[in-house]
Amino acid sequence: MERLQVLVCAGTGCSSSNSAEIVTRLNEALVKYGLEKEVKVIKTGCFGLCQKGPIMAIHPDKVFYCHVKPEDAEEIVAEHFLKGRPVRRLELTDIDEATKEKIFDIDQIRFYAKQKRIALQNCGVINPEEIAEYIAKDGYLALGKALTEMTPQQVIDEIKKSGLRGRGGGGFSTGVKWQFAADQPKGDKYVICNADEGDPGAFMDRSILEGDPHAVLEAMAIAGYAIGANHGYIYIRAEYPIAVERLQIAINQAKELGLLGENILGCGFDFDLEIRLGAGAFVCGEETALIQSIEGKRGMPVPKPPFPAVSGVWGKPTIINNVETLANVAQIILKGSDWFAAIGTEKSKGTKVFALGGKIVNTGLVEIPMGTTLREVIYEIGGGCPNGKNFKAVQTGGPSGGCLTEEHLDTPIDFDNLVALGSMMGSGGMIVLDEDNCMVDVARFYMDFIVDESCGKCSPCRIGTKRMLEILTDLCEGRGTMDMLDELEDLAYKIKDTALCGLGQTAPNPVLSTMRLFREEYIAHARDHRCPAGVCKKLLTYSIDPDKCRKCSLCARNCPVEAIHGVVGQQPYVIDTAKCIKCGACISNCRFGAVERK
Repeated sequence: MERLQVLVCAGTGCSSSNSAEIVTRLNEALVKYGLEKEVKVIKTGCFGLCQKGPIMAIHPDKVFYCHVKPEDAEEIVAEHFLKGRPVRRLELTDIDEATKEKIFDIDQIRFYAKQKRIALQNCGVINPEEIAEYIAKDGYLALGKALTEMTPQQVIDEIKKSGLRGRGGGGFSTGVKWQFAADQPKGDKYVICNADEGDPGAFMDRSILEGDPHAVLEAMAIAGYAIGANHGYIYIRAEYPIAVERLQIAINQAKELGLLGENILGCGFDFDLEIRLGAGAFVCGEETALIQSIEGKRGMPVPKPPFPAVSGVWGKPTIINNVETLANVAQIILKGSDWFAAIGTEKSKGTKVFALGGKIVNTGLVEIPMGTTLREVIYEIGGGCPNGKNFKAVQTGGPSGGCLTEEHLDTPIDFDNLVALGSMMGSGGMIVLDEDNCMVDVARFYMDFIVDESCGKCSPCRIGTKRMLEILTDLCEGRGTMDMLDELEDLAYKIKDTALCGLGQTAPNPVLSTMRLFREEYIAHARDHRCPAGVCKKLLTYSIDPDKCRKCSLCARNCPVEAIHGVVGQQPYVIDTAKCIKCGACISNCRFGAVERK
């Protein structure tokens, strides 16, 4: 029996940083030192702390290595596994605020201390390609309980009572959605897992599927039993090859053990699954567009009603839940609705997974109880903005959400609070912005994304968002006027009221929230043709303060267009603004702070 287990992250992030090579080198070193029977190396899903990857956890030693490189493997084996001396330079550490001493224990690291893992409970803990490890963590017990101890209606009632709401953006009651489908006449019905995760910077669903695919399969089977469906689809982005591969492995393993397919667990219930690959269209995250795509049509939204629970894929009753929603289902059935409902707030039960990114020290995945404040997430878990920069805003909900500022940091995070502040939880993207971000440019980024992803079916989205992008581009490139601000705002409200689907209806949110909270930046762009954050290149002017210039010529030597002139040691240098391309090379190379950017 092994005395040590070495868990190595094999999620997309760490895999792109050579975690597979680390595994190979570890196994080679174990053979070299005769430890191959004492130490087992296991590939897992994402640990969450992506900024520190590649990551490795050693149990039962409670040692957590970060930024591991393939060349570190032999040292870890020789020093830690053979001699019992952890490699301190690679250990993830924290500082105890009371004693000011370093903390090495994983359980006390602040990034994890405030989290509560439900949807992510097995990510970074088990080998996602071994069904036995999922079963060892009580996997498929919930399915067995549902099939042998509960009626379909009892399953639905338990989900209703838990207060579970959709984690894909809308926050609709999961149990009520299931009830709508269950109440339809008997016949063909379908369960769909929406894994078409398209928000910029969001990777919650991908990480769950890479690290714990059986949790989603088990939940879909439970949902099928509850509504009377015998078939399901997992609609997943083709850009997620690791998740697709592990899902297929999980489906095959579940079928081999009789946990999917015909007569599951001998209870007379049949349920089968298949994977459908999406082509990367953001609009296919909208449920009616997703259904069109599954049916082989162009992924474009259709008007509702009828809702999918009444008429979905192939015109049959269909429930659609996203990955994170489904990842909670088995544990609710196994542990009871009261357990889940005791977590979170009155109207938002349970936890929420966020992809924390942008100007933040600890980028990665965090799962927190509903009701945790933005301040706790950004500063205590995320570690605040790097390099001593000041926090400016946080964008939640991706292209459909909005910005929140310093005054909102003590707001408890839940579905209703974020909507009331002009943003939304969405699928869980949380992008932190600091003092160096231009909010007009941020709005332009999201609008550019929306224009590119619009299906073009309805005029408000097809034409309106393009015009909004044109105005934002004019503002960022020095062609803005004050009248444009009124036109931009008017367009935003018209699109919200008239677009066909959720993509178009929420597309103006980033613009409206930034205009409301940072109107002075819009005015500076429109009236003064100035970017206060110094981001919009065409609005910048570079100059050299003659009193600070040391006449060293570093700026001139590094200017790619020879726009800087002076005499070494004799004459201060001057920038020819007509030739300057505003690349910033001069300010980057000046060691004396003589170059100014306005």
